[in-house]
Amino acid sequence: MGDTIDENVLKKKKRIARLIALAILILILSFIAYGIISWTKSIQLRRAEKIVREAMELVVEEKGEEGLIEIVNALRNFSEIGVTGVLPVLGYESSSLYNTSELQNIEIYEKYNKAVVNITTEMYQYNLVLGAVPESGTGSGTIIDVQGHILTNYHVIEGADEVIVSLYDGSSYIGTVIGKDRENDLAIVKIEFEEDKEITTIEFGSSINLKVGQRVLAIGNPFGYDRTLTTGIVSGLGRPIKTDDNLIILNMIQTDASINPGNSGGPLLDSRGNLIGINSSIYTNNGSSVGIGFAVPVETAKRVIPELIDHGKVVRGWLDIFPVQLDDQIIEYAGLSVEFGILVSRVEEDGKAQDAGIRGGDEKVRYGTAIINLGGDIIIGVDGVEIKDLADLFSALEDNKPGDIVEVMLIRKDEQITLPVELTNRPELYEWD
Repeated sequence: MGDTIDENVLKKKKRIARLIALAILILILSFIAYGIISWTKSIQLRRAEKIVREAMELVVEEKGEEGLIEIVNALRNFSEIGVTGVLPVLGYESSSLYNTSELQNIEIYEKYNKAVVNITTEMYQYNLVLGAVPESGTGSGTIIDVQGHILTNYHVIEGADEVIVSLYDGSSYIGTVIGKDRENDLAIVKIEFEEDKEITTIEFGSSINLKVGQRVLAIGNPFGYDRTLTTGIVSGLGRPIKTDDNLIILNMIQTDASINPGNSGGPLLDSRGNLIGINSSIYTNNGSSVGIGFAVPVETAKRVIPELIDHGKVVRGWLDIFPVQLDDQIIEYAGLSVEFGILVSRVEEDGKAQDAGIRGGDEKVRYGTAIINLGGDIIIGVDGVEIKDLADLFSALEDNKPGDIVEVMLIRKDEQITLPVELTNRPELYEWD
């Protein structure tokens, strides 16, 4: 009997111990769950605070403090209306149809796609039998003002005998190429439209503070499909890209937003709909996008557009020399100790380079179909940029003007020296093509 009582007591104590252990486990799990919920809410709160702060900054930037007051007043009734009530005012039927990112894409496209034009070019090849045989090309462009100026790529209109610009409503106009910047792959086309024509333009943003991972949108006419929208992110910044003309464009924006043939010249936009780049090229083995596209940064465009409109070209500085790009054959024949650089074959008589002390060669030799002078200085650096070939020289002086002073690093009889040189006006590039 006593043994039975002891066993019952023991069982009761074990049951109580298990209950206490279970209670402690539940308590611990509750604390963990509370911590997770609090952490999640903290992240959501910080994310919400960031979105609200950015929205408020945008309102203040565009409408000033009065705009912010209007927003605050409108939000007083927001709890009663709710998102479902707000969206119809914005033109959307239900919040369940689109997420926040989709709504931004839709809004930007609907607001700015009308500013993107389709550019068709005609080039006539003359044949003794068939006469003038047309060759067509296509690209995109962005209307940048109500005067009818359209920003596009140089390679879109290169060699065109006729430029046809098609707008969103199907109307077409003959465009006039009024400015070309081959070195940055940019051009300005102008059209004359009716005074009562509804014109949409895209505002210039900034490419200075872009970050890798930032969302971007591209609008263009790939493969003839008008005003197609693609999205992606900034994949890289400051990329140097060599063009088909063997020139190097610096500081290109790399993006994974799909850019295909026909997108060239179209806008690359940020999540606010501001122009941050001009879609220019793709990296491809088969002619279509493989997730690596490049755009000319808008800061470059903002710098050159006024000159393209006013003068038809960009006025740049130049060293008044006759340059020869070194190759293995010249290096071996002349017994040079350098591996790369620009040989100064001649300098302009009484020019700025000669005044600065740069020397040309005096030993005439035949090089292909040309006569060059050996024995002159070899330029290996300009304005802090290493010079390996002519493309580097063009790039180093891309943002310099006539009259600027640059430091020129050169090799003279195995001795390295640096000279300050005043730049002159750059001749047309075809002289070195």
